[in-house]
Amino acid sequence: MATRKRDLRKKLYTKNRLVILNEDNFEELFSFKLTLMNVFVVFSLGGIFLILVTTFIIAFTPLREFIPGYSSTQLKKNATQLAIKSDSLSVALRKNEAYIKGIQKVLRSKLNYAKFNKDSILSETEETPHLDMKASEEELKLREEVDTIEQSIKKTAKKNKKAKK
Repeated sequence: MATRKRDLRKKLYTKNRLVILNEDNFEELFSFKLTLMNVFVVFSLGGIFLILVTTFIIAFTPLREFIPGYSSTQLKKNATQLAIKSDSLSVALRKNEAYIKGIQKVLRSKLNYAKFNKDSILSETEETPHLDMKASEEELKLREEVDTIEQSIKKTAKKNKKAKK
């Protein structure tokens, strides 16, 4: 096992010469001293660089629109504008339907005279929650106290007016 590691290490770090020759006259054009480890490192770094450049080109240029899953910024703006318009149109439609129902009631003379809210057009479409409006015992006691205080203030005010005349 140790010999295999030594053999592999020896092969990776043995120096080899890469020579480029002119075929016609065997003139040497380039010559490099290389090891397998240097070749492996250069190809690995080149691959990583190529992947990074491709990623940046796709991420920061309009090319990303051609990749499934990415959408253009114009498409996103249009989608939000259409969502806002559809929301406002649905609100306007509800108001118009409530208005038409009100006019139909007037024409059929089926009016509810006692029901007037701030926005009487929308009063038919929106349900108001049922509230318990009965006063508690504490509230009743407080009302009685306030009434007695008000009556005593009125009496003293009348006495003062009579006294001034």
